[in-house]
Amino acid sequence: MERTLILDCKNKTGEQVKICGWVSTRRDHGKILFLDISDRSGLIQVVADGGKAPDLHPQDVVCITGKVNKRPENLVNKNIPTGEIEISAESIEILSKAEELPFDMGGKDLNLQLPTLLDYRSLILRHPKVKAIFKVQATLLDGFRKAAHELGCTEIVVPTIVAGATEGGAEVFKIDYFGRSAYLSQSPQLYKQMLVPVFERVFTIAKAYRAEPSVTTRHLTESTQMDVEIGFVEFKDLLEYLEGVAIKMLKITEEESGDILSEFGVEKIAFGKIPRLTLRESQEIIFKEFGRDNRKEKDLTPQDEIDLCKWSREKHGSDFVTVTHFPTSAKPFYTMPDPKDPEYSLSYDLLFRGVEVMSGSQRINDYEQLVESIKSRGMKPDSFQMYLQAFKFGMPPEGGFSFGLERITMHVLNLANIREASLFPRDMERVDIRLK
Repeated sequence: MERTLILDCKNKTGEQVKICGWVSTRRDHGKILFLDISDRSGLIQVVADGGKAPDLHPQDVVCITGKVNKRPENLVNKNIPTGEIEISAESIEILSKAEELPFDMGGKDLNLQLPTLLDYRSLILRHPKVKAIFKVQATLLDGFRKAAHELGCTEIVVPTIVAGATEGGAEVFKIDYFGRSAYLSQSPQLYKQMLVPVFERVFTIAKAYRAEPSVTTRHLTESTQMDVEIGFVEFKDLLEYLEGVAIKMLKITEEESGDILSEFGVEKIAFGKIPRLTLRESQEIIFKEFGRDNRKEKDLTPQDEIDLCKWSREKHGSDFVTVTHFPTSAKPFYTMPDPKDPEYSLSYDLLFRGVEVMSGSQRINDYEQLVESIKSRGMKPDSFQMYLQAFKFGMPPEGGFSFGLERITMHVLNLANIREASLFPRDMERVDIRLK
C-alpha cells in the first residue's frame, strides 16, 4: 500500500490508509493505546490495541496501516486540522527505535533554558513549537523572493570567501587559504554591486560573518542576509522599494503563517503609512517624547529604536519607522554622502517593532570618488581591484538594502533571543557544541 500523508487522511474517511511518521506522544488507557503520529503534513491520533501494539516510545519512526474513522463528536480536537478523524490501527511497523528522551517533548511548550535548547538542537527542532519558528522563517524567505522578483530583480549566488574585508574594520574572520590570507565575507555587498552592470537589478540570500567579541540577545556570528541592489535609482525611490519589500514580505507571512502567529500570541502587524525621519529628527523625537538627549550621537541606541517604534505605532498606526541620513563617517566606504550636506549620508535603516531589521544606502557610483573614499578609510584600493573594475567601466546610479533574516524572524514571533531564530546558531561560545 502506498503511503498517505496525514493531512490527506481528511479526505479518506472509511478507507484503509498507510501513514509513516514519528510517535509524538503515547497515552495508555487500559487495553487501548492512543498515539499521536506526526509527519511533514501534520498530526493525527491513532487508536491501537495496547496488548498487540509493539513497545512504542516518543520519536520512534513507524508505519501504521489502518482505517480512517470519524471521531465521536465529544472527542473532536478543534486545535488540529485532522481533529475530526482518527486511525484505527491494524498493523504497526517500527522503522527506527528512538532512545529514551532526555526531557519531555510532549508538552505544548519546552520549558528549558536556552543552553539546553541549543545543546540538543537536532532533537529540539522536532518539537512542534520550535519547528513552527522555521516554517515562519521559510515564509519570510518566500515573501522576500516574491517581492524582489516583483521589482524585476535576478537572483544571484555570491561567494563567502573573499580577498579583503567588505566594510573595513577588524571584525572579520581571517582564514588560511592555501598558505595565503583570505576572509569570511561580512556581507554580499561588493558582489551584488558588481552585478548591477550585468543584470541592473539583483537580489541574493547569503551568509554573513562578523567576528564581534560580544554576546547579546540580538547578534550572531553567522547570519543570513536578504539583499537587494538596484541600478538607475534615486534615493527617494530606494525608500519606496525597501518599504515595499518589507510590507509585502510580512503581509505574505501573516497570510500564510497566520495560524502559527496566533499560536505564538503575536499581535497583528500595523501596516500604517511608515514615517520617515532623519537621524537628527529621530533624536529630537526621543528628546521631546521620552526625555533622553542623544542628539549628538552617531546612531540610535537600542532603547531609542524601541521608543521610536512605540511612537510610530501610537502616532502613525505603523510598526515601522524609516530612519535616514546617518553620519557619513559612521557608514561603509561605498555609502553616498548627501550632496546637500556631506557630513550626513544617503543611508537608511528600517526599524520594526523596536529593532533595526534592515539597512542600506544610495551608493557611490563614481570611480574616482569611490577610490578616494576607500583611501580616506585607511584602506588600499589595490585590495578592491575586481570591485573597482566594475565602476571603472561604467556604473549607473545605484543603491540597495539588506534585511537580517534571523532578526526579523525573532521580532515577527516576539522571541526572547535571536539564537531561537537560527537553526544552528553560531556565536562566540558555540559552533554546534559549546566551545570550551
